[in-house]
Amino acid sequence: MANLEVKIHDLILKNPVMTASGTFGNGTEFDDFFDVNTLGGILLKGTTLHHREGNDYPRMAETPSGMLNAVGLQNKGIDYFCEHIYPKVKEYSTNVIVNVNGSTIEEYIELAARVNELNHIAAIELNISCPNVKQGGMAFGTSCPMAEQVTKAVRKVYHKTLIVKLSPNVTNIAEIAKGVEGQGANAVSLINTFLGMAVNAETRKPVLSTITGGLSGPAIKPIALRMVWQVAQAVKIPVIGMGGIASTSDALEFIIAGASAVQIGTANFIDPTLCVKIIEGINDYCERHKIKSISELIGSLQL
Repeated sequence: MANLEVKIHDLILKNPVMTASGTFGNGTEFDDFFDVNTLGGILLKGTTLHHREGNDYPRMAETPSGMLNAVGLQNKGIDYFCEHIYPKVKEYSTNVIVNVNGSTIEEYIELAARVNELNHIAAIELNISCPNVKQGGMAFGTSCPMAEQVTKAVRKVYHKTLIVKLSPNVTNIAEIAKGVEGQGANAVSLINTFLGMAVNAETRKPVLSTITGGLSGPAIKPIALRMVWQVAQAVKIPVIGMGGIASTSDALEFIIAGASAVQIGTANFIDPTLCVKIIEGINDYCERHKIKSISELIGSLQL
């Protein structure tokens, strides 16, 4: 077998395949399908400081080659996570990463500090696409100064690997990636979903209760791939790529474009075992091309 091990700051991944937050529950939901420990890492569903009911239904809609979601970070908060979820996920032998979300910088700080105390959580993925209530609803991730500010604040209280998840709904994603790198991010993950909407032509009403939602799935892959390539050229820290990956070939494209690792998201809903198939596919590819280590592939795009 090829050496598929990759390093993301202090994290050693046995292979470059991880799950995307919000598409894999807390990992335990997939235990009946395969051994979750075979993955390079798992990203747990988004966690907030307090309990959130999420948005009203309907909050998901199928689209051509993808889906819209407006779940709204439904979760039971960090207290429930520490008491009921953490005791289960800490038994995994793979990297367990918590996706943290906040409406204010103060919430991000408090939540990151709480997660910092959990010994078996390998890293946090800082989701900076949530509304910043104090700034009139602006998302942290669409403003470079705000992205830098929240990263700097969290870096002061979180002492393990800090991954910042970037929003694609910006003019220059490489600029924001460089900004958070300068404030202490150890890696960046991209891309989050694109803002989209769907309309029921018969009723002339929005399909989603929130009118707009996040577009994911194969439809966004070419744009995600372009953004990963641009960011990989701009930063020195590792890049984790995601956005429409649904096959081994898709994953390899992101790695060749500069991603050190990838996250599988929407495709998990179609095939719960896809991550394992992609790991096997990457190994087969390396053997066919006589590649001894996955590191030889990262950023190997021939121009």
